[in-house]
Formats: sequence, C-alpha cells, structure tokens
Amino acid sequence: MILPLHQITPVLQTMGSSANGGAEAYFMSLAGAFDRAGIKQSAAIRAHAVRETELGALNIPTRVLPFSKPLDFTTSRDIAKMATEHNARVIIAWMNRAASLTPASTGQHRGWKRIGRLGGYYKLKNYRGFDALVGNTQDIVDWIIREGWPKGRVHYIPNFARRDPGGIIVRETLDTPPDVPLLLGMGRLHTSKAHDVTLRALQQLPDAYLWIAGDGPDEAILKSQAQDLGVADRVRFLGWRDDAPSLYRTADLVLFPSRFEPLGNVVIQSWAHGVPVIAAKSAGPGALIRDGEDGFLIEIDDAEALAAKTKMLLADKELSAKFVANGAQRVETEFSESAIVAQWRVLFDTLGGL
Repeated sequence: MILPLHQITPVLQTMGSSANGGAEAYFMSLAGAFDRAGIKQSAAIRAHAVRETELGALNIPTRVLPFSKPLDFTTSRDIAKMATEHNARVIIAWMNRAASLTPASTGQHRGWKRIGRLGGYYKLKNYRGFDALVGNTQDIVDWIIREGWPKGRVHYIPNFARRDPGGIIVRETLDTPPDVPLLLGMGRLHTSKAHDVTLRALQQLPDAYLWIAGDGPDEAILKSQAQDLGVADRVRFLGWRDDAPSLYRTADLVLFPSRFEPLGNVVIQSWAHGVPVIAAKSAGPGALIRDGEDGFLIEIDDAEALAAKTKMLLADKELSAKFVANGAQRVETEFSESAIVAQWRVLFDTLGGL
C-alpha cells in the first residue's frame, strides 16, 4: 500500500526481511509506539501481507520494495526517492539486508541521517558510513565499540514491553485440560532457542503441558524428540502466532532456555504480561534477570535445573507472585514504551532533530 507521497514523515524505517521473528515483530511494535507518540513516519519493507496490513491500519505511508541483494538495482534508488518525497530526516535500517540497501544522502537530495538498529552481533560492514548505531543490549553496544566504532556514535536503547490487549485463551481449544500446569515456550524452532531442553525438562514434569509458539527449520526434529521422550501427548506445537499477549496471559510459567540470545525479549514480555519466567544464562537473559528476584536463571543446556526450578515455582505461589510483581516494576521503570520512545527522541535530537 502507498499513501500520498506529499505527506511529510521525518522518520523512514526500512525492513528488508520477509520472515517472522523477534526483530520483525519489534519493528512493528516500534512503529506503533512512534505513531502513538505523534512521530510521523513512513516505511519501506519487503513484501509481507500481515505487516503491510498493519502499517496500513496505522496510516503509515508504506512502499513494498524487493530488498533482494545482491542483484537489486532498484531498492536503494527507491528508498532515496521515498526519503526525498517524504522529507525524511532520519532513516532507521533494521538488520543487515536493509542496512546494506539504505543509501546515504547525496547532494541531489535533502539530507538525512542513517541509524542502524541492531538486535544482535550483525556484520558491521553493512553499516559502514552510518551516522549512528543502536544496540538493544549493553553487551551489543560494547561489542560494536570494541569492533572499532566511535563510542559517541553507538547508543543503547532497549526494547520496550507493552501490555497489549488480549484475553485468556480457552485451553480446550488447543486440546489442553483446563486444570493442568501450563508451560509456554516462545521463539523460532531452531537449535539456538533450545526447545529441546524444554522437552527434556517436561519429561520430569509429568503433570504439565507445554505450548511452543513459533516456526522454523527444527519443527520435525522437535516433534520427533517429543515422541521419543514420551511427552508428545502433552506438547502442542502452535506454529507462528499473532496473539502472543493472550499466550502469555494463559500460561502459568514461561520457559526460555535459549543457548544464544542477545536480548531476550521474551523475558521483558513475560514481565509485562504478568507471568513468571525461567531462562538460561545466555547473554541477554543473563543480563536482564536478577536471579531469585524477578525470575530464575539456569545454566545453558541444563534440563534438570529447568525442571527443578519449574517445580519450585509451580509449588510456591508466593515466590511466583514476587517474580511477577518485581518484573512488572522493572518494566515500569526501565522498559516502558514512553521511556524508550523518549530515548529515541533524544537520539533524533542528537542527529539534528526532526
């Protein structure tokens, strides 16, 4: 969808992925936050029916471009044209593909500054010449600086968590008894997310059911493992879901034993939606969770510890309530939408303002 090009939108966001993942979901979350804050924006994205519809519902001028590097001779040109027509002052590029195709301002166009938004340890060559990089964890920021970027051009702005509307899911609609402990695993079906560890832990939790929300290349492997472990009758593979808030609200506990996780947005979302969380000590969750205060941390690949901590939380309602209350406080003070949008405004001002 393309809205009238005369509309002035000082912020242009570029998203070159057509996948469903955490960065793509947060791209939409930030677009919504900017819209609620009155920040005028436009978007250049790769084809994705759901994102096109959601951006259209927000009345955000949107253009679908190929983003098909390396033999893509039109995307950079069209981004520059769009930036000029909309009087963009900053372009925020999400991940490597978009960054590599987001052009620098030239003498032919009104000037704009380029911001690279990094949610992982991306290939920094794609961001050469950018005016600023934003890492959503302090560890990513520190890594970028160690790689040679000037400290003054690297900024820490974490993800926000917003308690989105959504009701409780009737468990029976997903073939789950109403009165059993319900565990939730969120994330791509990939070895980095360690759903296999959760399945092994479930073997030691005979009364619990597990919902796994996500898609990915390991689906067949994980389903086979569930059969081999004898837990397949208590596991529901839900695929990619657009109702994450309802999933969080319905679950009794979130299990997040990722082996590699730069941020751990699932942790922040669990806090925002009032469900206790147990995570492995990968970089992001290890930095976020205060062990024993707002969640539990376990060693990576430790299914026994995951099962033990799960049993403890399911049995101790007072401890579970403490985790929920402390997590909600963390969101309010550190990860609220208003606080994060304010940090983006400061960055825009640093680059010359909108």
